[in-house]
Amino acid sequence: MRALILGATGGIGAALAARLADRGAQVTGLSRSRDGLDLTRADSVADHAARLQGRDFDLILNTTGALVIGGRQPEKTLDAVDPDAMAAQFALNATGVALAIRAFAPLLARDRRAVMGSLSARVGSIGDNQLGGWIGYRAAKAAQNQIIRTAAIEYRRRNRHAILVALHPGTVQTPLTAKYAARYPTITPERSAEALLEVVARLRPEDTGSFWDWKGQPVPW
Repeated sequence: MRALILGATGGIGAALAARLADRGAQVTGLSRSRDGLDLTRADSVADHAARLQGRDFDLILNTTGALVIGGRQPEKTLDAVDPDAMAAQFALNATGVALAIRAFAPLLARDRRAVMGSLSARVGSIGDNQLGGWIGYRAAKAAQNQIIRTAAIEYRRRNRHAILVALHPGTVQTPLTAKYAARYPTITPERSAEALLEVVARLRPEDTGSFWDWKGQPVPW
């Protein structure tokens, strides 16, 4: 298996890369901190994808994302909404995913089953929203889900073996969740990675364009 991890130096990304390597996969990792991959810049995304031309991947996982950007904490109410903070959320957690799919999905194998998954979040589910708050992050993740769903429809025509999905990794013990995790049951990056790979392994072509949690359960849009 050939795998590509975007965000490979983050908590979940590093755990996924390690688990895949342990299973004998050939793993390529890209990250902002190590390689300069910036999903908010179209030129950066396109440049990194161009360097991989000629290679095909069985699995591409985007683990890049952020809850707090530029020090702006998640909003608790509409009064706290800031246009610049919300635009930053969309730039990374939504538009960045569209750029990643556009650039990297063409690298999916075309002669066999191939999966591209992106880490979304259960709080991006409109149907599951019972608490409110976190408006920018929720909205950006919901937009990401729509981007993945739409891209999956397109890729049915472009690559019949491709499966594109949104994945909820659980509340994982990483710097992203450190300030909020005490309120919720958490899992380690290693447990999340193992579970996500099990979910990915069970995906079928008809699952393209769907949203799954780390336990293998579908998440409502």
